[in-house]
Amino acid sequence: MKQISRKHFIGSFSPSHSPMETVPLRESFWVETHDCYGGKIRTEQDLRPQINISPLNPSTGPIAVEGVRKGDIIRVSIEEIQLDDQGVMVMMPGLGPLGDMVQETHTKIIPIRDGTVYFSDNIHFPVQPMIGVLGVAPETGEISTATPGNHGGNMDTKEITTGSHVYFPVFIDGANLALGDLHAAMGDGEMDGTGIEIAGKVRLSVSKVPDFDLSMPLVETKQEYLIVSSQKTYDKAIQEGMKQAVSLLQYRLDLSFTEAYRLLSATGDLRISQIVNPCVTVKIAIPKSLFPKQTLFND
Repeated sequence: MKQISRKHFIGSFSPSHSPMETVPLRESFWVETHDCYGGKIRTEQDLRPQINISPLNPSTGPIAVEGVRKGDIIRVSIEEIQLDDQGVMVMMPGLGPLGDMVQETHTKIIPIRDGTVYFSDNIHFPVQPMIGVLGVAPETGEISTATPGNHGGNMDTKEITTGSHVYFPVFIDGANLALGDLHAAMGDGEMDGTGIEIAGKVRLSVSKVPDFDLSMPLVETKQEYLIVSSQKTYDKAIQEGMKQAVSLLQYRLDLSFTEAYRLLSATGDLRISQIVNPCVTVKIAIPKSLFPKQTLFND
């Protein structure tokens, strides 16, 4: 099985980056990842303002996928996530919505052992591994790995975890996939500006799916489909995500716009993925129970 090293990483998603590896369709491969700080914060004496953490969220790749062409839709299947033995959370004035209440900068190193987060001597909880950055190259331009968008990127969506599938529209031949920014745990919103940031490696595979007009990432879990929408404002992110969700219901359930809009309001959920990146990310959750065949894609 192919192992892709974290030595090769990017700080932006762009069609100008040449692939550092190529993988075949439907075959599993491992990808090593840095934490969001590139491994530069290792002790509680390492303070974020004193360290050059550029690029933020270094992401392993780009990885070209054989047989994938512009206009395709790919499904990235998250098969396994392995975490390193410690994570980090930083705190400094101005970070997160309550950053004006933070008086000093400090770093917390958090041990990870046997699937457990040792947050403090008396607070322990199970790890909830997830991938913060996962995306493909946009058609043009350059998008920082700190920023989410229709290409994916820094979505910080906790449902991107083991057993989930993430669907992307493909903007260039080969897709040029990249990933990084793992978390041992992160709540919806990533409210103080960080999850438990950690390095590790991910086993995944990529396949193509036909027959659907997808303009932004979509996450499939055992229970739901989640449209992931990132924009400069909440209003715009919600509006664009809802358009995609309503279109999905129209297409797969043969509904009018009005009926699909009603059905989304009756059965769907609007949730926040993150509020701390250059663009905010929301998710529109649609229960799988609405679809008799439990699938959106005819593959």
